[in-house]
Amino acid sequence: MPPHVDLVIVFRVTPPKVASLSKEQLRQNALKAERQYTALIDTLNRAGLKAVGRSGENQDQLLILVTCPQNVLSRLVHCERYSDFLYGLPMSKLPSVEEDLNAAPLSPADRIRLVHSFITSTPPDGGLGIIPKCKEWDLVESVMALHDHDFNEHWIRLWTRHRIASVQLDKIRDQFGDSVALYFFFLTAYTRALIFPAVLGLVFYFFGTPYSALYSSLLLIWSVVFVEWWALQERILSVRWCTRGSFRVEKRRADYRPGLPWWKKEFRRIASVPIIVLFASVLAVILTGIFVLEAFVTQLYKGPGHQIISFAPTILFMALVPKVMASYKLHARRFTDWENHAHQSSHSNSLAIKVFTLSFMNAYLGLALSAFVYVPFGESVMHFVQRYIFSGSRHAAIILERFSINLNDTIKVGSGGGRGEKVAGKVTALNLFEADRENARQKLNPSRLQEQMFAFIVTNQVVGNFMEIGLPYVLRAVESFRSGKSFRNGKAKKKRVAFDSDSVHGQHQGQVQEKRTKEEREFLEIVRSEVTRPEYEVFEDYGEMVTQFGYIALWSTIWSLAPLMALLNNYIEARSDAFKIATHARRPIPVRTDTIGPWLESLSFLTWLSALTNSALVYLFRPPDHEIITQMDANGDVGLHVHHHHHGHGRNGLAATKELLGQALLVALLASHGYLLLRTIVRRILELAIWRGSEEAREAERVDKEMKEKYLKQCTSLTAGPKSDAADTTSRVGDEWGAFWAVDEGVEEIQRLVKDV
Repeated sequence: MPPHVDLVIVFRVTPPKVASLSKEQLRQNALKAERQYTALIDTLNRAGLKAVGRSGENQDQLLILVTCPQNVLSRLVHCERYSDFLYGLPMSKLPSVEEDLNAAPLSPADRIRLVHSFITSTPPDGGLGIIPKCKEWDLVESVMALHDHDFNEHWIRLWTRHRIASVQLDKIRDQFGDSVALYFFFLTAYTRALIFPAVLGLVFYFFGTPYSALYSSLLLIWSVVFVEWWALQERILSVRWCTRGSFRVEKRRADYRPGLPWWKKEFRRIASVPIIVLFASVLAVILTGIFVLEAFVTQLYKGPGHQIISFAPTILFMALVPKVMASYKLHARRFTDWENHAHQSSHSNSLAIKVFTLSFMNAYLGLALSAFVYVPFGESVMHFVQRYIFSGSRHAAIILERFSINLNDTIKVGSGGGRGEKVAGKVTALNLFEADRENARQKLNPSRLQEQMFAFIVTNQVVGNFMEIGLPYVLRAVESFRSGKSFRNGKAKKKRVAFDSDSVHGQHQGQVQEKRTKEEREFLEIVRSEVTRPEYEVFEDYGEMVTQFGYIALWSTIWSLAPLMALLNNYIEARSDAFKIATHARRPIPVRTDTIGPWLESLSFLTWLSALTNSALVYLFRPPDHEIITQMDANGDVGLHVHHHHHGHGRNGLAATKELLGQALLVALLASHGYLLLRTIVRRILELAIWRGSEEAREAERVDKEMKEKYLKQCTSLTAGPKSDAADTTSRVGDEWGAFWAVDEGVEEIQRLVKDV
């Protein structure tokens, strides 16, 4: 049986900066590491924790294994219960005395959370202040928890062999805490909710009409109902899990600097807006340029290597967009740190809003350009590109001809004489770009929107699943091969462990290592392998699901099979996320939370935006009312015929297209007002149907009442003596008027009145 380890502190012996250091610098670094390591062990031991160091994956790393004795854990439970009661969270089910701990032990997640909070919290919040990479503990890399491999194997088998409903979320919560359990509950609920639009889309795909107003309306109602239903489910879960209002007891961040005026905090938050606008503009220019290149330029180009040129937009996207997004995330984190948030929840919410802003544009701008630019103005843009770029190709061909180069024949050295006549003839033969407008018009892809939806919903998610599951296996296998280790079942096993007897480490260390049992060596191998894994961030998984919800709510009118594809993907996503946590990432540090945070606001925003996009798409493209036919007018511009049932005649020209788009904008604005009314009605109905009179609502009221009663009982017990004296004084004063209160004359007056009658 391996020793019980609550947490592992990863300690870096030398600074992470890779540079050639002199012997004196190495000696100073070693002395600094020794002082900080000794102070770290002393701090842990003085707090009542048990800590011991072991060698890490290499000579520059030490692993400090920490366990919390029962008496210290009991004190931490008392402190948390006191804090919960003080801030209005009396619903915690944690036991309050040491005997209760033995009778009803803490869940693994609660135990890890309490110990981790005790170690990493600031001293004003009752913690030890051992915060990774802070000024005092700059050699402390991280504080992590170890996986329960028995649970992980059982968990993966459940996800693999059974349906989603068979996995009990309470067990996930007991292992990984509220945040991870809330994500899987959201993923499960969202996947089940996708069944309705999936069936609906399947029916309309085979039996309905494209861009159906009925399908779009039902889809909007579904999205509103799901978002409002989830808001109530959060409230119900917070009562059931005893986490409602947990943000009030959240510990302060180590980087928080108190005393900053409110106006400075607001100014710092506003200061990030220009940076967001700048990066958004750069990203919009890049995506628009790639869109024009992919949709028009590559279609017109027919010179040498035109098949290779067709891959240029994808290459540019992969080369530019990830770098822009990575740079933006780096600046977003710096600005969020600069905003000086007191708690990690508000810090994470601010960062999520910033990141979602550009992720939203990266995900949906291509579809928006195709829907509102390519389809209505595609031929106009094609002829614009054709006119100006084709003229540029002529100049390029003339320049090439001056050097006697003909690209049609790859490389050709011409002869002198008759230069002017040759140029005209060879330029016509060169034809780098399509010159015929009719042929150019035929190159427009009428099914572009559907192809894009398939790429985003199916192809991108398949690639994403491989990046989450398959790629880490490949990278870890390569790293294991390079470092001379075997790789088996997702665990790196050393061919030569660091604590085998080695003459280089001296005879004394060899004697100590010989005393270590085989079980301890195997346990330390597992610890070292888990240290090499990256930390798990539920932030990324929420972002994937919210982005997918946006594709369904905003654009599935284009391709009604999108909800079905999303449903199938989520069936795999739930299992891949579980596999990722258990196999490829460190164990998540449990966090108390009662909401999915800013992602709920993002869902509400996408639902509102879906009212605009769906109404505009239906108004523009529905077959019964509008028939869009592009044609060139006498001046070479492209017109748009719009046949409407109410007019009976078409209007040619680009002005008709602009007018149609203006009308679609008005329809979208009216739909946004309809969305507000629909949301109010749905919210009220769900409130009455789900929350009012529910067991959780009664429990919330009972707990609130119980807290007040306990407070009053404590006040009564503390002030029992003075109150009894006051009561005696009142009784003595009341005795003087005792005769007054003893005589009642009402009945006598009534009887006298009867006699008089």
